[in-house]
Amino acid sequence: MHSIASVQGRLDVAISQDPPRFIVIYGSLREKSYSRFAAEYAAGLLREWGAEVRIFDPAKLPVFDRQSYDHPEVIRLREWAAWSQGMVWSCPEVHGSMCGVFKNQIDWIPLKEGAVRPTQGKTLALLQVNGGSQSFNVVNQMRILGRWMRMFTIPNQSSIAKAWKEFEDDGTFKDSAFKERVIDVMEELFKMTLLIRDREPFLSERYSEQKSLDETGKLQKAHGI
Repeated sequence: MHSIASVQGRLDVAISQDPPRFIVIYGSLREKSYSRFAAEYAAGLLREWGAEVRIFDPAKLPVFDRQSYDHPEVIRLREWAAWSQGMVWSCPEVHGSMCGVFKNQIDWIPLKEGAVRPTQGKTLALLQVNGGSQSFNVVNQMRILGRWMRMFTIPNQSSIAKAWKEFEDDGTFKDSAFKERVIDVMEELFKMTLLIRDREPFLSERYSEQKSLDETGKLQKAHGI
């Protein structure tokens, strides 16, 4: 078990001055996509505050088949996910649930590499767009995914009702309470990432992983997903 002194000592870490890194994932293939509009607006805010941001385009990503790991878009998504320190997920609601385009991207992100989840310790913000009245089905489902992937999912979230009324044809976000909420969510994500990223190894360390390391000299290799 850790002593208070040892814990406090390991919390004394250098604060990185590098820009925080984010990947933004959205759930639509349409040219006029409100989940993409929301994602691009969120990415613009993060860049304005000094972050490095990559938006993944799912158009050419193959359907998850547990085989196409050498596909260029699969490689790109997995490399960007590993590169990131935080994520933004933006997904439309379809039949009261997250859409297949979005879930397909999550399925391609590795669940495990050895005994460690590659997403473990990253921050996460959730955005949902609705064609009709406001719902929280998708953000609730994404929150479950984030927890399963051992991410620090921030408390704040956004669900945009009747999204077709909230954006101009060119994707400009109209002034509204929904826009202000997205700003709040991104601000919280940005701040939480700055607080957590340098302490991620300490925060995400697991007893079972260290036990495996002590017993074998290396973390146990997990079977493929």
